[in-house]
Amino acid sequence: MSLENNPITVIEGVNKTLIYENPLASENDVKGFRLEGSASITFPNHRMRMENLLDPSEGQKSNFVFWCDKDFPSDIEIEWDFWPIREPGLCILFFAARGKNGEDIFDPSLTVRTGEYEYYHHGDINAFHVSYFRRKWPEERAFHTCNLRKSYGFHLVCQGADPIPSVEDAKPPYHINLIKYGPRIIFRINELTIFDWEDDGKTYGPLLGPGKIGFRQMAPLIAEYANLKVYSLTPCQP
Repeated sequence: MSLENNPITVIEGVNKTLIYENPLASENDVKGFRLEGSASITFPNHRMRMENLLDPSEGQKSNFVFWCDKDFPSDIEIEWDFWPIREPGLCILFFAARGKNGEDIFDPSLTVRTGEYEYYHHGDINAFHVSYFRRKWPEERAFHTCNLRKSYGFHLVCQGADPIPSVEDAKPPYHINLIKYGPRIIFRINELTIFDWEDDGKTYGPLLGPGKIGFRQMAPLIAEYANLKVYSLTPCQP
């Protein structure tokens, strides 16, 4: 049985089927992606390199989000490879992103987003986002964590220790894996589980379902990404 349709995952009794694969190796690979904010997206090493175009002194305006244009089902596993190039800064992956009333996040009826953080946690979309390689502020560099937040509302629902060191000590690529299955969210780096959280669907609002995924960076971070894969997760048949 191939890896693309294999019940081997960290959750027992679940089949994973590859539904999206993108090497992120060239401009053509991200042809349909949507950029919010100002950024340079290049491929110097046959990997997607992202870097802010605005000076970090401009605050939130210098940050950006790069959305995959595909819609993904509610129960998914996402994986990608990560190379930190320059710090300080911070990385985020948004997932299960939809309008608060179920709209596509690119629906013209929604407020135009330009990269400032507030649009994504107190705007008109719902989403989860996991932040990792959090090196923007001194307190983040002093104590490394990965944070899971649920929005609308900027709720910090879970966190765990981040094993990725500073750029000078890093040995990339780091293989990152995120699972959303029912109420459960699992985040792993190099096969190490960082957190495993279950949403009760009440404390921080209803369970989130299908939606889009997007990469966010905080300036002046430079990082590279490759080998994005998304699997659908379904119960194994008896």
